[in-house]
Amino acid sequence: MATYQDLLAQKAALEKQQAALEKQLEEARKAERAEVIAQIRNLMSQHGLTLADLGTKGPGKPARAGSVEGRKVAPKYRNSATGETWTGRGLQPKWIKEALASGRKLEDLAI
Repeated sequence: MATYQDLLAQKAALEKQQAALEKQLEEARKAERAEVIAQIRNLMSQHGLTLADLGTKGPGKPARAGSVEGRKVAPKYRNSATGETWTGRGLQPKWIKEALASGRKLEDLAI
């Protein structure tokens, strides 16, 4: 049976091997990516294409039609006692739930 120290040494050796493999994977990925980019640039220049022809706005994510991601929404409801607000999206805050439980209507809290 292996000792605790032997097992720790084996673990350390495996971690070093794993780190080396991760480095090799990253280098291979970068090399393949650079090769693909070079091929794409070559094809684009051969055919006179630009990024606009591909329907993108340049590096980064392509534009999505109708995307609401990242938009701020104006609050629709306000707690008159504390000034807290809620947009009406997502889960109801505790203060809304408490107000509704006490008999108030959502319209009563509207801004």
